This record gives sequence, structure tokens and C-alpha cells, in this order.
Amino acid sequence: MSDDSHLIQRILQGDTSAYEEIVRCYQQRLFNTMVHILGSKEDAEDVVQESFVQAYLKLGTFQGNSAFYTWLYRISFNIAISHRRRRKKVHSIDQVREEVGNEPVDRSEGPGHRMEQQESIRQVHTALEKLSEEHRDVLVLRELEGMDYDRIADVLELPVGTVRSRLHRARSHLKECLEVMIAQSERGQP
Repeated sequence: MSDDSHLIQRILQGDTSAYEEIVRCYQQRLFNTMVHILGSKEDAEDVVQESFVQAYLKLGTFQGNSAFYTWLYRISFNIAISHRRRRKKVHSIDQVREEVGNEPVDRSEGPGHRMEQQESIRQVHTALEKLSEEHRDVLVLRELEGMDYDRIADVLELPVGTVRSRLHRARSHLKECLEVMIAQSERGQP
């Protein structure tokens, strides 16, 4: 955070190269999260780009009450929510796979194991699509980004108790969806 503070001071004094450092530092991580939130590389690129522009324009309002990264995430999430509202288009898992690509496969295992892994990944992606946006957002931040409850609360501008309850419900809904899908696949149903 002290490095961020130093960079922010340089930016506010007109040093644009310091902002390039901020972008390089956080761009890929923010992009990866937005891909999971939005389900599309193109949408994630748009949101991340707009997030960095907005953060630059609003940098003078950053008070340092939270980490810069948390503040940037908050901006990005707000933009992503607006983007989703404008878009309101549902992506199929096949379309997401085309846009985002398949998950990396461990080449050390046999083909049967890889097929099982790919099926599990497909089921998780499908189950995530069935969650509400508020549940998917909190689950992605906790499980994929590894954020603690306080940081998630800062990013989503929610009380910590709400984060905890949404995360509990998200995990429960995800588990229920996966159980149904597994039972259907065991019976040979699509």
C-alpha cells in the first residue's frame, strides 16, 4: 500500500508514468476477475479499460481509507454492474467457453481423468451461471480472488454480515445446482 501511496502522489503531481505502473500492476488481476464476473473477455476488457480511465479521473477523490486496489475494484464492479444492466444478454456455457477458453488441463493424467476434469469444470461454470449476480459476485471475490470478508464488503459497499450471508447462500445454491447436475448425469440426462 505504501508503494501505491507513493505512486498516487506522483500521479497527482502530473507524473503519468506512475499511472502506467499502477495499470501494469493491477490490469491482469482485475481483468481475470472481470472475466469471471462478466463471462466474456471482450466485456471484461471494456470494463477494465473504463475502470482505469475512471480511476485516473477520480484519483483526486481517493482518500486512502482502503487499499488502492480495493478502491479500483469498487469502481470496476460498479462499471461491470452498469455494463451487465445494459447488456442483459445471457451467455451459454458453450459461448463462454468460446470467448474465455477452456480451463487449463493437467497433462500428467490420463485421458479419462482429463475428461472427468473437463466435465467437472463445465458443471461448475454452468452452476455459476445459474446463480444470481449478487451471489456470483461475492463467490468470485472470495473463492477465485481470495479476498477476505472485510475487503469484499469494501469492494461491494456492503456490510460484512451481508457479505457473509450472501456467500453462505451462494455456496448453498452452487452446491444444490451441482448436486442436481451430477444426479442428472448419473441417470444419463443432459
